[in-house]
Amino acid sequence: MSEHPSEPGQVGEPRLASAAVPTSSFPSATPHELPVAPDGPSVAPDGLSMAPDGLSVASDGLSVTADGPSADVVGDSPASPVGRLAATVERLSREVRAAQAEAEGRALIELAKGILVERLKCGPAQAARQLAELAEQAQVTPLEFAVDVINQAARDRMSEVTNAFLAATKAADETEAESAAVRLRAAESGVLAADDTQAVADALLEQALRPLGAVAVAIWAAGSDGSLTLAGSAGFSPAEATRWRYVPPDVVTVARRGLTEREGQWITSLGQTGLPSIGLHHHPEGGRAALPAGTGGRIHGVLEIAWPTPLAPQPPQIVRQVEALAELCAHTLETYSPPHGGVQEPRVLPDAAELMDLADGLHDPALVLVPHLDAAGHLVDFRIQHVNSRFLDPAGRPRAVVNGALLLEAYPMAAGDSELFQRIERVYATGEAFRARRMNLTALVDQVPLSAVADISISRHGSSVLLIWRIEDETARLASLLQHAQRLGRIGGFEENMLTGEITWNGQLFDLYGRPRSSTPVPLEELTAHAHPDDGVSIRRFLRTLLHHRRPAAAAFRLQRPDGVTRHIRIVAEPVLDTDGRLLLIRGACQDISAQHWTEVALAATRDQLAHTEQQATERNRLTLQLQHAIMPPTQAPLQVDGLQVAVRYRPAETEQLVGGDWYDAVVLPSRLVLLCVGDVAGHGIEAATSMVVLRNALRGLAVTGAGPGQLLSWLNIVAHHLTGAVTATAVCGLYDPARRTLRWARAGHLPPVLVRDSEAAPLPLVKGLLLGAVPEAVYEETEIQLAADDTLLMYTDGLIERRDRSVEESLTHLLTTARTAPTTLDQQLDRLLTYSRSDTDDDTCIVGIRVG
Repeated sequence: MSEHPSEPGQVGEPRLASAAVPTSSFPSATPHELPVAPDGPSVAPDGLSMAPDGLSVASDGLSVTADGPSADVVGDSPASPVGRLAATVERLSREVRAAQAEAEGRALIELAKGILVERLKCGPAQAARQLAELAEQAQVTPLEFAVDVINQAARDRMSEVTNAFLAATKAADETEAESAAVRLRAAESGVLAADDTQAVADALLEQALRPLGAVAVAIWAAGSDGSLTLAGSAGFSPAEATRWRYVPPDVVTVARRGLTEREGQWITSLGQTGLPSIGLHHHPEGGRAALPAGTGGRIHGVLEIAWPTPLAPQPPQIVRQVEALAELCAHTLETYSPPHGGVQEPRVLPDAAELMDLADGLHDPALVLVPHLDAAGHLVDFRIQHVNSRFLDPAGRPRAVVNGALLLEAYPMAAGDSELFQRIERVYATGEAFRARRMNLTALVDQVPLSAVADISISRHGSSVLLIWRIEDETARLASLLQHAQRLGRIGGFEENMLTGEITWNGQLFDLYGRPRSSTPVPLEELTAHAHPDDGVSIRRFLRTLLHHRRPAAAAFRLQRPDGVTRHIRIVAEPVLDTDGRLLLIRGACQDISAQHWTEVALAATRDQLAHTEQQATERNRLTLQLQHAIMPPTQAPLQVDGLQVAVRYRPAETEQLVGGDWYDAVVLPSRLVLLCVGDVAGHGIEAATSMVVLRNALRGLAVTGAGPGQLLSWLNIVAHHLTGAVTATAVCGLYDPARRTLRWARAGHLPPVLVRDSEAAPLPLVKGLLLGAVPEAVYEETEIQLAADDTLLMYTDGLIERRDRSVEESLTHLLTTARTAPTTLDQQLDRLLTYSRSDTDDDTCIVGIRVG
């Protein structure tokens, strides 16, 4: 601002220097919005009088004449203190009036540009160029030409200006876009009058955006490093504005999208994008608009607008006007600089500042955390106030991304399994330090959890918390694992330079060779001198493949160590060639396989012994089966008895190793009675088979005495206990009289026979009887049953019904159900019982059946 000397005839009239009018565009102005009398002064929207005696336009700019007292005050000398004070007041008054006139002049030019936008149907930039070119052709200043454009537009619609203005007001609902344009132009005037970016944000929200349904606005200044600084905001709480005062580079937000896309971002619902933004917690589903604010092809920042609810598509006219507001914000951002001449840093507490200095002096990664409280003063999170230069993020992110963020936003998994956040919260509440080794740290990057292991130290200093973590070095950890693997596997590595002859061994290889680590390593070509003479051929073949054919090779040999110990070694190596195919290096490894070698020798001997044992067992089973089948063939011709059908079935065990002692017998005695019996010797193998033969033959011999079933079982018990090596067995013995159709029977610990009569099946009433061989002497109860024509009696061993997963009662019920269906012949019935048997023990099975004719 400067004063020019008064021109002749206008003494005491101050003149303002030419106003630097910005080239940004305003919303279009229609003539009926500018009521101007044809013969009177033209009226600007602010009520500025354009009377000839009040405002004169010079060719070099805007001059203002003021009617009033001169700089000298009547009655006071200019040298007196009162005179100097009056002069100062007058000078300051002139400067204030000049500044107001300058702002009003810029408003007139922008209004003229808006008229040209509507009349010529062009953009704001084209209207600015057109205004400058027309002013130059008319040889007048842009301000003079702007006044002419405004007055001309007003005269064109003079006769209907009042009625049109009232009609536009009454039809506000029908012409919302036009009303919005009027409000936006009013906002532009308020922005021009604002003196800082915060005032610009207030003016935009109150005069232009709130009528459109918006609830908040943020003006972001773009830094040279890609960061965003909140230069001004309106509608957001002070806490929210403080929280979002600075956005580091590479943090993707809604404003960042508006900056990088270089196009207006109109977002229907913020929740659908998943992008963070200022005020997200208050309006998570609201609409957003982010428009780049730039002039002359340079982007200075972003204008972000927030709506409380999802945003509907806006008319093109509203979109253009909002873009014009973003361009207007760029003029305020051109001269914007953050406080203290740099990026706005968070407010630092005194103890936090000292803690930051302490963290910078540590050799371990450290974070300084300050409490983040909600509106009610409750602790909800911790802000990462500072990260030191040693900081290493578990996810590999740069320091700038983490610095300044909330802890749970940067590390949302901290509240999960590791309970890191709860530990920090406890330290802050109690002041008691916490330390832990090998705690899992998890960071969520692009929805992928990345984990690391670290030693943790948490301590409170004043109102801040110092978090130190030492992440396990992956390279060192893998090297340690490799060393342990080499130790456990007794593997030693080597590398031999074929050009220089330099040989490198690790410590494990010196131990394998039994040589001190200060000794000289053995070259590959001298390997045969340290091996058993019988292994020379395989070693030379190994060296020829490796050195001559230059291919990877492997060999096994016996290493003869200086201490006289022979170790079995497996060596693998590969050649390293240059681009010309020359051999540069040989690298490989040796493994001590002595334990494996002797294990293989022992296994080979064991395999031979097992093969011999298996052969013996096979031969034993084969002999057992031959003995069993020779004495009791699986199929036997039925007996020929008048009025009686007899059938037998024997099913050997499915597994040869389970050859058992099941037996049966059906024979006509000299007394014309029919002996029917089944039995089962405990155990398997040749002992059970031979015991079965003894009991079967003994019962046959005892039966010719004419004794009853109970007596026969008593004698057979003595045989089992004294003559067969104290074996135990179960049996059912019966004597059938064909003439009387009666059956006398007894049992020794065996299941009772089953009687099938008239499609009903039931076991015979149980009689007492101890199993054979359990005691030296035993008495067995016997009973008699009268059979009728077509009755079927079944005797069987437990191999027919026994199951591992069910009780005997359940298995017997299934047998009775199957036996009720009696086929035509007795043979078919026995075959049916074997077919539908549910036994799963793979035991022998014997069945003896009789059917009365």
